[in-house]
Amino acid sequence: MVDVKTCLDNAQEKMDMAVMYLEEALAHIRAGKASTRLLDGIRVDSYGSMVPISNVAALSTPDARSITIKPWDKSMFRAIEKAIIDSDLGIMPENNGEVIRIGIPPLTEERRRQLAKQCKAEGETAKVSVRNARRDGIDALKKAVKDGLAEDEQKNAEAKLQKIHDKYIKQIEDMLADKDKEIMTV
Repeated sequence: MVDVKTCLDNAQEKMDMAVMYLEEALAHIRAGKASTRLLDGIRVDSYGSMVPISNVAALSTPDARSITIKPWDKSMFRAIEKAIIDSDLGIMPENNGEVIRIGIPPLTEERRRQLAKQCKAEGETAKVSVRNARRDGIDALKKAVKDGLAEDEQKNAEAKLQKIHDKYIKQIEDMLADKDKEIMTV
C-alpha cells in the first residue's frame, strides 16, 4: 500500500527539481549586467577533453559591465576565446595577453523582449513539470485507494498536494517576475 506522506514527498521532490532547473536556466540568461554564471555553460578544449571554463581560468567581474578571464595556462588563450566566440552569448572577447576581457553591452529594447520571452518559456516548462508532478501524485493516490486507502484520506492528500502545487507555481511566477524586472531595467 502506498503511504500518503511518501506520495506527497515524491511530488514535492519533483516540484523542487523543477524550481532548481528554472533557477539554473534563469541564471544563464543575460540580464544586462556581468555575471560569471553566464560562462558556466561554456566548455573549453583543454588537452583533449572538454572542461568548464572555470576549470582552466580564474573568472571575475571587476565592474557591472565586464567579465575578466585569467587563464592559468597561457596556451589556453586561443581555446577560451574560440569557446566564447562559438557560444550563443553573442559577445566578442578581447585578449590583451594577460587576461581575456568580455564587455557586456547594454541590451537593446528588442533584445530585452527576446530575453523576457525566453524566461517565460523556461518558466512555462517549469510550471508544466510542477503540474506533471501533481498529476503523478494524484494518480498514485488514486491507485492507493484501489489498494485500500480511505477515500477521505485521498481527498485530504489531494488538497495538500494542490496547496503544495500552488506554492511552487507562485514561487515560479515570483522568480519570473524578478528576472523580468531585472531584464527590463535599463
